[in-house]
Amino acid sequence: METAAEVGGRDGDPDGGAGGSDPNFMTSLARGLSVIRAFTERNPNLTIAEIARIAGLPRAAARRCLLTLVQLGYAGTDGRTFFLKPKILALGYSFLSSAPLSTILEPLIEQVSERLRESSSAGVLDEDDVVYVARAAQKRIMSIGLNVGSRLPAYCTSIGRVLLAHMPEAEIDAYLARVALKPFTERTITTPNVLRQELVRIRERGYALVDQELELGLRSIAVPVRSASGAVVAAVNVSAQAARVSSAEMEEQFLPHLRGIAEEARVLLVGGSRG
Repeated sequence: METAAEVGGRDGDPDGGAGGSDPNFMTSLARGLSVIRAFTERNPNLTIAEIARIAGLPRAAARRCLLTLVQLGYAGTDGRTFFLKPKILALGYSFLSSAPLSTILEPLIEQVSERLRESSSAGVLDEDDVVYVARAAQKRIMSIGLNVGSRLPAYCTSIGRVLLAHMPEAEIDAYLARVALKPFTERTITTPNVLRQELVRIRERGYALVDQELELGLRSIAVPVRSASGAVVAAVNVSAQAARVSSAEMEEQFLPHLRGIAEEARVLLVGGSRG
């Protein structure tokens, strides 16, 4: 038998979810999205119990969401575990095809990637993570695959630090109070005050250089992309193997190219806003 919270959660939000008392908030939709977000590259196949735990849902609610996704063709099951199906890509494509940012940035990062013979990416902040909206990879230099739609923690990535550095101080305070700074390597900054000081330096010099904090052997450098109003709306980076490219070389050789495409993007965004 369903609980009152589960029944009511189909439309309103009686169980005190993210929508609070907002009558327009649909808990059932929010739950469905949380189930989709539970799947990751590292966890592509999950049981109902695992999804319920990750999404923070009652098992019965997770089961209903999964069976609905299966019926609609967005998920599949082998009888024990569930997995997302290719149709789910249509949801992300709707954003990418309609977002001027990805349309503008994709050819620019491909251009800089070809020039430097290194991998380049563009990303935006989504909650506490960086979401990659464009990617041009020359070679695989990370142990994990990185594609459009991939998410990484903002605090230990060059793109993420650029975006964090340009947030209002109150938002930075809230971020540092909320996020656990877990070490990915022995080089990862895990002290909030140290990270805050690094964000100040990034804002002052206009770029972020992350040296083997996300993964040993990986360096990356990033700059902000600004909108017509001057607000930072994205960041672009170049990544390379630390054994081949020093930090000094990144600043001397890669940084001018990144600043060049960031300026091109700003001009295109200004033009797009006028259109």
